[in-house]
Amino acid sequence: MALRIGTRGSALARAQSALVGDALIAASDEPLEVEYVEVVTRGDVTPGSLVGLEQVGVFVTALREALLDHRCDIVVHSLKDMPVAPFEGLEIGAIPQRADARDVLCAGGAALADLPPGALVGTSSPRRAAQLLALRPDLEVTDTRGNIDPRLERISDHYDAVILAKAGLDRLGRSDEIDEVFAADDMVPAPGQGALAVEMRADAPAALRAAVAALDDPATRARVAAERAALEVLQAGCAAPVGAYAVIRSGELRLHVRVMSPDGTLVLNEHQRGPLQRAEHVGRAAGHALLARGASSLMARARS
Repeated sequence: MALRIGTRGSALARAQSALVGDALIAASDEPLEVEYVEVVTRGDVTPGSLVGLEQVGVFVTALREALLDHRCDIVVHSLKDMPVAPFEGLEIGAIPQRADARDVLCAGGAALADLPPGALVGTSSPRRAAQLLALRPDLEVTDTRGNIDPRLERISDHYDAVILAKAGLDRLGRSDEIDEVFAADDMVPAPGQGALAVEMRADAPAALRAAVAALDDPATRARVAAERAALEVLQAGCAAPVGAYAVIRSGELRLHVRVMSPDGTLVLNEHQRGPLQRAEHVGRAAGHALLARGASSLMARARS
């Protein structure tokens, strides 16, 4: 059996696609030949900052087009990059077990408390920027983009530190460059951060559907379903500092959603819990509660 996996060309995207490819090979009862098809996305060729563009989806559209054009059989996404609305003709066949969803500081050997006043910290995420300023309002936070390697290379000669996702560094084998891991309550992760999504055509052959479904992790799917349901209710754009993170404790889903002003001075937190089978309900309840408490005005500040 031959399988074509569509992937972006970045080192992280290739590593994530390889994780899925290797898992499919390991789970297959018959020889499986995997080919990786590189797809260039708008996010890969857009110079400068992506903030202000429709960042959610900017890395996804070209991969979906390649899938619909039958240039590949499945594609692998970072789930946090995917729009929450379903896409006609496609479906998520599996969400494998989630990696560590937390954010990290890379500062050439310094922890957050060690950074001098006014230190320059780079991040492309308004969510990370707002929460960082809430922790250290004296810092200067500037927008940066690009793949992980160039961001790390700019530490010391341009930035004093950068903030990245732990999952990405772990998958690239660069965990030794992490200086501090932020607690999820101090810096609430992005909805779906650390999780991958394997997308396929809705009319995919039964054998392919079954092979991909074997990679699905029900606990991860429930957690990210709650997080993304909250995001959908909030209708948060790419410039809105919104974090959502769900955990499972004693068989119960517990969700924390945070909405902030861009400067980190105004914060709304919402906690909801419920059974795993009602994950989306838990997420929607959190989103509606935040709207009732004024979350729209905070997100409007981010868009202005």
